[in-house]
Amino acid sequence: MRSNSKRVLLLEAAARIIKEEGAAKLTLDAVAQEAGVSKGGLLHHFASKEALIKGLVEHITDTFVADMESRVKRDPQETGKWSRAYVASTFQGGSESDGLTTALIAALFAKPELLGTLREQFDSWQNEIQSDGMDPVLSTIIRLATDGLWFAELFGFGLLDAGLRSQVQARLTQWTEGESRT
Repeated sequence: MRSNSKRVLLLEAAARIIKEEGAAKLTLDAVAQEAGVSKGGLLHHFASKEALIKGLVEHITDTFVADMESRVKRDPQETGKWSRAYVASTFQGGSESDGLTTALIAALFAKPELLGTLREQFDSWQNEIQSDGMDPVLSTIIRLATDGLWFAELFGFGLLDAGLRSQVQARLTQWTEGESRT
């Protein structure tokens, strides 16, 4: 368990560097320093920068997936539960959603082929959302609108004030509950 906690500490340090300083500043030395471990300690867990980024993408994706699956399990309404979970995890996910953004940036900057992991996960979510008991076109529109907001926030384009953002989330969630006429 201690070894796993050190690994998570290193991944969190890498995510902080990317978020605060940009992906160009992500080096093994910087991560070791940020985490307060020796470079040898870092290399014990991640033999290369590529391995570190791959671990970051996998860890953050797993964390976001766990958040979504938890929401799905707690949702008493069967129809639309994957769509609701996706909206909620993206809008309210906090560190999970921020982490997914960080993983995307790291993969794009350093090793674009690592996006395959994220592509596979998005394909899986799309399959769940399409088979959610809702009209698959509506559930896909909800996912695409949610992704659109996420990408807009990622790149700082057309940012919404908190009130409008909240209203958009409420409307998307409302649509997952069968109230798409409003």
